[in-house]
Amino acid sequence: MSELLQVGEANDLLQKAQLAKTAAAIMAKTTTAEKNEALQLISTQLLEEQAFILGENEKDVAAGRAGGMSESLIDRLKLDAGRLSDMAEALIQLTELADPVGEVLEQWERPNGLSMTKIRVPLGVIGMIYEARPNVTVDASSLCLKTGNAVVLRGSSTAIHSNKALVQVIHHALQKSALPEEAVQLIEDTRRETAAQMFKLNSHLDVLIPRGGAKLIQTVVQNASVPVLETGAGNCHVYIDETADADMAVSIALNAKTQRPSVCNSCESILVHQEWAKDHLGKLVEALQQHNVQIHGDEAVQQYGEVIPAGDEDWGTEYLGLEVAIKVVDSVGEAIAHINMYGTKHSEAIVSETLESVDQFFMEVDAAAVYHNASTRFTDGFEFGFGAEIGISTQKLHARGPMGLPALTSTKYLIRGNGQVK
Repeated sequence: MSELLQVGEANDLLQKAQLAKTAAAIMAKTTTAEKNEALQLISTQLLEEQAFILGENEKDVAAGRAGGMSESLIDRLKLDAGRLSDMAEALIQLTELADPVGEVLEQWERPNGLSMTKIRVPLGVIGMIYEARPNVTVDASSLCLKTGNAVVLRGSSTAIHSNKALVQVIHHALQKSALPEEAVQLIEDTRRETAAQMFKLNSHLDVLIPRGGAKLIQTVVQNASVPVLETGAGNCHVYIDETADADMAVSIALNAKTQRPSVCNSCESILVHQEWAKDHLGKLVEALQQHNVQIHGDEAVQQYGEVIPAGDEDWGTEYLGLEVAIKVVDSVGEAIAHINMYGTKHSEAIVSETLESVDQFFMEVDAAAVYHNASTRFTDGFEFGFGAEIGISTQKLHARGPMGLPALTSTKYLIRGNGQVK
């Protein structure tokens, strides 16, 4: 590749980042009504141009299959009429949520007469780096627009046709609105070198949000000088306690593992109390195997059917498919210790009828979302009532858990005086 081409590609990145930065200043002044109208227009445009979007998506799916992409990744990549309809509906639901920009968080007066007000403001320009999930293109764009931000999108090469089509459709809608279409930018050069340049664009980007597998996230965290809002991989657990209702426990474990195994809030390990295991472990294993789940188990689990012996690496693996690791433990304390050692601080569940065990689990498990008698699959912005989500944060600064609208804002202090000097 020639040096001239490399310079041209670098300039394209800088030009789009600059367009987003200019647009962010305009976005900060837009009204809630203008933002909601734009989201409604995008929702309508997605449905009007459905055939175009699905046709471009099929190019990515065909290329993925030809390249040997796993079915779990194909599932993340593929769009259909139902998923597009859900995306369009999510945009409408987003218009019904309160606009956090301008919200007064605190207000007080100092002894010297200064009046203090703390309000929410947009972050500015948000950089999104994500893998083969074209729905993120719409989710990120809509959330950023609703919160008065601009966004620079950098998806993967495996979804390039889908992402280009979706951004083109978003631009068609924004051209009819009061919002600048430059507020949504797509970096079409998917080379790693371009992503590495994006990591260092402190003068243009206010924050980077990586969304994808553990490798992508760690690459961004370790190499970016732009502040990173870290989303996390999902090595999630379901712990079945001694007093768990058998039918409920099996139902929750099945849902958490099989309802959509390719996503980050699916269950990757099941921990079973030894007393519950005596009467019910066989039922759990059989139910999972009937759903074509490949089981990696410890010695206690291996006596049930075809089970692969589990090694240390299995306890830390995010399978993202129809595979699960199962371990028998002797107490809720051992389950908690295991989760805190191998979990990714994403979503963890306990199935139990013992309040003391639930309280201990809630208090001691270190995760963004902790469930009692419910599937981990509910860790999602829509399910939490946030509308679409920009990602699920597993870090502890600024935002944690599903990141909805407030997570895409910062704060500003407004100080009013009447001539005070120090």
